[in-house]
Amino acid sequence: MTIRLTGPVPNHREFTVLSILKESALSAALFAAAFGIPAAPSAPILPGGASTPGAGNATPAHPPAIQVLRQIKTVFVIALENHNFTQPCPDCAPQQLRGNPAAPYLNSLITPGNPNAAQVSYAAAYFSAAPGEHPSEPNYVWSEAGWDFGVHTDNDPGANWGNLFATSDHLCSQLRQAGISWKDYQEDLEFTAAASVSSAGTRPGGSNIYNGSTEYSYAVKHNPMEFFADTQNQNVYPLAQLWTDLASHAVGRYNWISPDQFNEMHSYLPNGFAYHGLLFTGNQAAIAQGDNCLASIVPRIMSSSAYQDHGLIILWMDETEGGDDTNYTLPEILISPLAKGNAYASSVPMTHSSDLKTMDEIFGLAFQTNGLPIASPAVNDLIDLFQAP
Repeated sequence: MTIRLTGPVPNHREFTVLSILKESALSAALFAAAFGIPAAPSAPILPGGASTPGAGNATPAHPPAIQVLRQIKTVFVIALENHNFTQPCPDCAPQQLRGNPAAPYLNSLITPGNPNAAQVSYAAAYFSAAPGEHPSEPNYVWSEAGWDFGVHTDNDPGANWGNLFATSDHLCSQLRQAGISWKDYQEDLEFTAAASVSSAGTRPGGSNIYNGSTEYSYAVKHNPMEFFADTQNQNVYPLAQLWTDLASHAVGRYNWISPDQFNEMHSYLPNGFAYHGLLFTGNQAAIAQGDNCLASIVPRIMSSSAYQDHGLIILWMDETEGGDDTNYTLPEILISPLAKGNAYASSVPMTHSSDLKTMDEIFGLAFQTNGLPIASPAVNDLIDLFQAP
């Protein structure tokens, strides 16, 4: 059985009956059983998509290895879209990223001996957060809260869609309560009336500094903080502000970065994209556009004092394509002076919950208890990607 949902931002996606069943009280047991992990009760959903925070979410004592994470001062997460790292058929559309000629920069990061890989570690076994975790939006919500609250849509947030959540049991709310700064940088934000409203079209003037087109495309579904009432329309800035903030030492300790849909590997330009002497079209153009953007913004962040002083960059992909089992992996690439480096590949199983658990450990926050509690031993953090203490 398959069901097709349509959101206001064009992107029709299919997902299995498992994702529908996740909306029921059986959800935690179903997806946990699929991956062989203990099940946990799901958080009740209240009118308008609110959920009740769980109890007893105190962060446990940290083993010595976790102290490496506590050295990290600034985190930059760069979101990407809709591509597998590896898949059973590497050249089937959309093609996997590993070894893809349209992604030379990304592949340089995971190549031992390449200068770009000197401070890179990556996950070789990073899987979908849960079976049927589609379309994009619930993955972004998961990155904040460790759960999707049973809502699978790409609609802009609103009570009528049940995707504006009242819970404070999510990362940026906890950061604010702890007095830890966070910022949300969204490319093309300047073309919308509010961060909670998607907008796409032709620029009134000028062109995109990364891909040279006159198109803009801001999608709220790729902005996780907008789906929580206590962080919506807060601390959110156009991507260009990142460079001003880096120069003036004004970035947050936690920074989320979403390129627009043409620069995050989501959408391809209609006339193709010329990159390193090759013209890519269709989905390969979308990959090349995203890789080109990464090749510009990652070195620029790395040159900043915020990165060089115990910083961390995470290249994060939202969802798998073509399948959700362990035959399909997502790219999860970490760049840091504290990483094991030289394209170290970890075989430890990881998911979006692993990123969230690691953020809690870095910043000393309570683990979230929505759905599968982040504190669960079934959730591995990212510690294997970092140097030993």
